[in-house]
Amino acid sequence: MTTRKHIHQIELAASPEEVFRLLITPSAIRGWWAASRAIVLAKEGGVWAAAWGDEDIPDYVTVYKIAAIEPPRQLFLTDTKYFAKTGQPPFDAKMTTEFTIEANGEGSILRVTQDGFPADAVADEFYAACEDGWRATFASIERYLSRNG
Repeated sequence: MTTRKHIHQIELAASPEEVFRLLITPSAIRGWWAASRAIVLAKEGGVWAAAWGDEDIPDYVTVYKIAAIEPPRQLFLTDTKYFAKTGQPPFDAKMTTEFTIEANGEGSILRVTQDGFPADAVADEFYAACEDGWRATFASIERYLSRNG
């Protein structure tokens, strides 16, 4: 199956260590991703999960397995599971999300690569929503760091 991916990056006025911490700290994830809850077992084979909405009946849940973690440079997430009240995406895919962080002067560059979207038209709407979502998420990370950095 042919797949496609998103690659987004942003320059941040924070050290790679600070940026990496915000990716693995549940309270920070709630702050920049507006999640109701987050759970991270920050080790290879661990879990990275976030949920939105009511605790007993969440609107949306995303869960990943941490396949690789190299502080403060890389967080590679696999075995992606999405759950939504409105239903599942209309396709089956093995998606991955990789965050990489590079030093950039006194700040850093945060890059995300989300891969595994089917090239079929059935995935177009979900693909476009994720693209918009990453732009909004990176803007939210920048705001979070300006308030809490």
